[in-house]
Amino acid sequence: MMFDAALFAEATITLLVIMDPPGTIPVFLSLTGRKSKVTRLAAARQAVLVSFLVISLFALGGEVILRYLGIGIPALQGAGGLLLLLIALDLLTGRGSTEQEIAEDVNVALVPLGTPLLAGPGAIAATIVFVRQADGHVGSYLALGAAIVAVHLFLWLCLRYSGAVIRFIKDSGITLLAKIAGLLLAAIAVQLVADSVRGFMAG
Repeated sequence: MMFDAALFAEATITLLVIMDPPGTIPVFLSLTGRKSKVTRLAAARQAVLVSFLVISLFALGGEVILRYLGIGIPALQGAGGLLLLLIALDLLTGRGSTEQEIAEDVNVALVPLGTPLLAGPGAIAATIVFVRQADGHVGSYLALGAAIVAVHLFLWLCLRYSGAVIRFIKDSGITLLAKIAGLLLAAIAVQLVADSVRGFMAG
């Protein structure tokens, strides 16, 4: 029952790279930058909590869930890519900022922040792989659980203190961030769809 330090380090680094906490800040600010500080902090907390719950769910029973529904990782990638593309188009065209459709009609902490941006197909797939790697060893499961908690703590810190950026960029900077975030999200969406197509062809 020894704590698997190697798995902890590998899982932590892998999930940090995939979930990219610093890269999430522009998207977070573009969606919540014009909200009050209380609302922004609540969105940060909720987004990280949603991501943590989704990743934990798939860590506990991801393979069973996917097998039962007949869903593969490529299908998750394709669905996540299409969803992110819709959000990206709203940001790029300005509809998300002028009409506030995303902020008012959908809780941005749930979509797209919590999932599929943070707890996306890549993070879910990596978590399932690490569960397989643990292979029933309690110490390995503890290490993976600690890695998931550590990554989400870092995510929360990044989003929690991202509001300090608003004092420098003002409203015009938030508008610029929305365009940049839209472009980045569109690129991520296209990559997810491409990975999905490759996955279906390989399968």
